[in-house]
Amino acid sequence: MNGKLKDWARTIKRDVHAIYLAARDPRTPWYAKALALCVAGYALSPIDLIPDFIPVLGYLDDAIIVPLGILAVIKMIPPEVLAEHRAAAALAGVRPVSGTAAVVIVASGSHPLD
Repeated sequence: MNGKLKDWARTIKRDVHAIYLAARDPRTPWYAKALALCVAGYALSPIDLIPDFIPVLGYLDDAIIVPLGILAVIKMIPPEVLAEHRAAAALAGVRPVSGTAAVVIVASGSHPLD
């Protein structure tokens, strides 16, 4: 269960980034861009349909409305554009790791704020 939830969260994170990239793409229809802006605005806005201080229901609207909005935007974006931006978002999520650089930084003993 916990693994599925983590996978779902990773997928949502990737799709949100892909929607952001697709909204800036000229091949994306204007109505998909407008809905993406509304969904992002609602997700980031302090104004909710049901205030967050109401137990359970306050967060439930965010847990339902935002993913449904993301799903609607995804359906409006042309598949080839979405596939391209999903690939770009997945690549952006992979961070390069260098063990050699970590060893050099630790061995140098210097602090970046010194």
